[in-house]
Amino acid sequence: MAASDQRVKSTIISAFKMHGFTLRSDASGYLTEILGPVNEVEREDWIDRILEAIQKQTLTSNIIDADIVEEAVKECDTGDDESDQVLSVIDAFSVPRFIYNSERKKFIKAEELGLPPPTLLSSANDKAELFRERYKVLYQRTSRHKLFTPPIPGLDEVNAKKFQLRNVEYLLGCTAKLKEIIVLGMITQLKERKYFLEDLTGAVELDLTEAKFHTGLFTENSFVLAEGWYEDEVFHVTAFGFPPLEAAKTTRAYYGNTNFFGGPSALCAKASTKLQELEQKNEDAAFMFLSDVWLDQEKVLHKLETLFIGYQENPPTCIVLCGTFCSKPYGLSHSSDVKAGLNNLARMILRFPHIHRQTKFVFVPSSSDVGFGKILPRPALPSIVTEDFVRKVPNAIFTSNPCRIQYCTQEIVIFREDIVKKMCRNSLKCPTSDIPTQFVKSILAQGNLSPLPLAVSPVYWSHDHALRLYPVPDLVVFADQLAEPYQVNQIDCLCINPGSFACGDFSFGVYYPSNKTVDDCKVEE
Repeated sequence: MAASDQRVKSTIISAFKMHGFTLRSDASGYLTEILGPVNEVEREDWIDRILEAIQKQTLTSNIIDADIVEEAVKECDTGDDESDQVLSVIDAFSVPRFIYNSERKKFIKAEELGLPPPTLLSSANDKAELFRERYKVLYQRTSRHKLFTPPIPGLDEVNAKKFQLRNVEYLLGCTAKLKEIIVLGMITQLKERKYFLEDLTGAVELDLTEAKFHTGLFTENSFVLAEGWYEDEVFHVTAFGFPPLEAAKTTRAYYGNTNFFGGPSALCAKASTKLQELEQKNEDAAFMFLSDVWLDQEKVLHKLETLFIGYQENPPTCIVLCGTFCSKPYGLSHSSDVKAGLNNLARMILRFPHIHRQTKFVFVPSSSDVGFGKILPRPALPSIVTEDFVRKVPNAIFTSNPCRIQYCTQEIVIFREDIVKKMCRNSLKCPTSDIPTQFVKSILAQGNLSPLPLAVSPVYWSHDHALRLYPVPDLVVFADQLAEPYQVNQIDCLCINPGSFACGDFSFGVYYPSNKTVDDCKVEE
């Protein structure tokens, strides 16, 4: 065997050992033969995909033979074209559900654990599981942060300050006074006007008279790092902070190319070298975001026509239109008004053949649009309203709120909700300045689009994973009518609000994936 083949074989065997598998000689020989001619970067991608396919199989032993490997390779071959899909819109109800396993220290798909598929009418246990899963995701993220890991001799600074995470059970089990304690838990109000800190082990009453709040919007049901001292069954908080943020590349360093985001591929799109090349070549790709597109208003349609005239020679890749799609309050004529407005929009688009052929139109409803009530995630507009439009504009996609878009290797989340106002109104301490930065930090720290009490922002319990922001995407669009346009970049995640199109000065945002920048635009008179 040549030296190069020997190196390839050693790499393959080592990768399988790291996942707890032992390769038989026939299996390692087969993989060396097919992966030997592949370049090093693509080879790592193939090994990850093969391991992912093997983990899906029903195995009776950790010893892998050639038959198992061949089946995994075939599965990767059939999924290759799908995984290289350039643009895909992911409905909230098709987002994969991953459960964190504390013993194996990895995320496992709910189907592999034998859990039933999520439903709209779920059991009471799903409500408790919603908060358990939020806690477990944040705890594993926080516990491996450099502030909470034991010092490594020779690598960490000698005087670097380290902390130890405690749970509520540790506090309740102590009789003596405890000082400088840090606990990760959820703020809750178990008794009227009395706040408690709750985790998987119990709940403890809080004294907030001396509490100092770090940057962020601290609401009930949000998870915090509480620092203070414990005495007489009361935790006296001296400081509140959020769990530390974690960049997506750090998350993937621990969990590999697992596709948490959703879409056609079993692996994360960032693992595809083909998609990376396409993204770099297509420098003219542009995504347009508009919120509050009132289709029953003549002036709004006129401004949209002006917009299309400006872009007819260089059509954007995708135009995302967010609700509310009708200026009137929800009533008997609401659906007919939206349907008529969509028909007018379709006739307008047909007058611009380049845009009609080349641009994807994505429609994201608000909680005030025709359809289901104000519970997240909200399904797409009903087909009875949209079928005529889709017939005339085949590139149109009516999706849920929130929804996800994968473009090449980039991950985009769109959320149409007046969430900033709700966060500020329910915050334990009212923010005074730089609200957009505080809001973005709060959302990313919680790893959830709506970290509010369920009475304020209802959620379908078993679909809460569709609101999860972990790993953080490349772009999050908060289409918020009541907030001014903003751009905030945290841990390589760009968060924007394009502003209200109909209620404001006809402003919108244009995102360029090639350089990850956003232009704040508006249609002038």
